[in-house]
Amino acid sequence: MSWVLYPFTAIVDQEEMKRALLLNAVDPGIGGVLLRGERGTGKSTAARALAGLLPPLRVIRGCPFHCDPDAPDSWCPWCQERHAQGVPLEEDLIPTPFVNLPLSVTEDRLVGTLDIERALKEGVRAFQPGLLASAHRGVLYIDEVNLLDDHLVDLLLDVAAMGVNVVEREGVSFTHASRFILIGSMNPEEGDLRPQLLDRFALAVDVSTVRDPEMRMRIMERHLAFSQDPAGFRAQWEAEEEALRARILQARERLPLVTHTPQDLEAIATLVARVQVPGHRAELAILRAARANAALEGRDALTQEDITLAAALALRHRLRRDPLEPMPEPLDWGRLVQEAYRQAQAEPVWRPAEAGIDVKKDLQG
Repeated sequence: MSWVLYPFTAIVDQEEMKRALLLNAVDPGIGGVLLRGERGTGKSTAARALAGLLPPLRVIRGCPFHCDPDAPDSWCPWCQERHAQGVPLEEDLIPTPFVNLPLSVTEDRLVGTLDIERALKEGVRAFQPGLLASAHRGVLYIDEVNLLDDHLVDLLLDVAAMGVNVVEREGVSFTHASRFILIGSMNPEEGDLRPQLLDRFALAVDVSTVRDPEMRMRIMERHLAFSQDPAGFRAQWEAEEEALRARILQARERLPLVTHTPQDLEAIATLVARVQVPGHRAELAILRAARANAALEGRDALTQEDITLAAALALRHRLRRDPLEPMPEPLDWGRLVQEAYRQAQAEPVWRPAEAGIDVKKDLQG
């Protein structure tokens, strides 16, 4: 029995959540998204639906790491060895992998470990891939990430940032590519993530319950229709799914062509400095998310609207506050970005181009 996913395009409202997920689909290098909200607000549904929306992958047949036939530089040691021996590497087309990380996962199951069966039968030390291998080029979803051991969350975020999993176990040293769209979800009522871990998620969305009665009725109607006939309901939305899938592919192709000006960079830096966010992950996340949004909208250059949207997604969860104090009033990100641009125009500072630095090329790398 095949599992039918709820269509991404059938999700009612929750536009900010859907946009944050789509930006990561366009540029998985953004660094993932954290969905924070009450139970029953569609966080898990959206994460799974995104995986069903993404285009299929061309992979080397039999490779547990889903190696790309067109990217030999990133092949795993297993594919490299077969290629060196002259073994033909055939191809397969598979759905985009979706790995749901269980809270009970062990570090060995996550990163990989020694293959005990081969060690006993053949007397050789071989690597047994973990979930990070299964998630390569796909989606890695962590439900209730705030309840996962901090050590594992830190490890996951390190791999997501580097795109490489390095394992040293029982005398076995193994390195393989592990690039995935990282999605975490959590209910803040059950406890929050430490600020250090929150900062490692590039984007975050506060997912709220839909209040509008008409929207709530639409949610009920669609879920009833899906539960009664999942395949038929999905077929009704397939045209919208295919159109959005094509839009993602076009945005991925356009992304390297999206340009930004020194003034864009200065406005981002000014904004982040003004809201006093520590570290430098925030401005990089804003820039990558803004470029992905421009590509998704079919533009070749950034606009203030791109940066405003990206700033809201990248900064809200990084604004530190005393937990004993009441929640602060929401910031007007559009106004703050406009003020940052005005300051950049009135008081221009050092320009990357003057130092011979190609920031766009560095981001693509």
